[in-house]
Amino acid sequence: MSTIFPKQANKVPAQVVIALLLMGGALTAGITYYFTPKYSRVGYQPTQPVPFEHSLHAGELGIDCRFCHNHVDKSGHSNVPSTNTCMNCHNQIQLASDKLELVRASFATGEPIPWVQVHKLPDYVYFNHSVHVNRGISCYECHGQVNEMDVVHHVKPFSMAFCLDCHRNPEEKLRPPEEVFNLDWRPESEEAQLEFGREAKEAWRVNPPVGCAGCHR
Repeated sequence: MSTIFPKQANKVPAQVVIALLLMGGALTAGITYYFTPKYSRVGYQPTQPVPFEHSLHAGELGIDCRFCHNHVDKSGHSNVPSTNTCMNCHNQIQLASDKLELVRASFATGEPIPWVQVHKLPDYVYFNHSVHVNRGISCYECHGQVNEMDVVHHVKPFSMAFCLDCHRNPEEKLRPPEEVFNLDWRPESEEAQLEFGREAKEAWRVNPPVGCAGCHR
């Protein structure tokens, strides 16, 4: 038997165990980093300095997204509302609420509220909000059902595949301009969506880039 299995063969079981442990550790580390909100941001839900309920403001009260994010259809970036925007209502509503103490302090001192950014693209990705919303892409497609969220969280992966799926088939996402900010709107059927989408794509000359230079500038 010694001529068939050399002495070095005695080390194979230990080497296999060590290799499996290293592979398992690498796999665990990879999943921990690449499949958690820290990397993918899906499920990311930071605690904000002021407990703002979108389900109340955008849902129950029906406040349009543009009342607070008033540059979203005019600028490449969606703006965080200023304290003045908050105080347009809260100079008369919930005047003594402890939850709004920081808002009142910000309004009095001019110091901005340190909101924590939820939705964020890598620095090497170019994205223009106004181009998308003015061509029939709803906030819902990227941000989800925000008007039902008590605390806003990240629901879509914002991966390159996520963007390219829409760029390659925009007719599946296009909606009437008047419904872009209506987060509850849904097409009557998949067939109705595709019919409208194809017509809108041609009429609006929607031709999203799918090459690298479209988003990496």
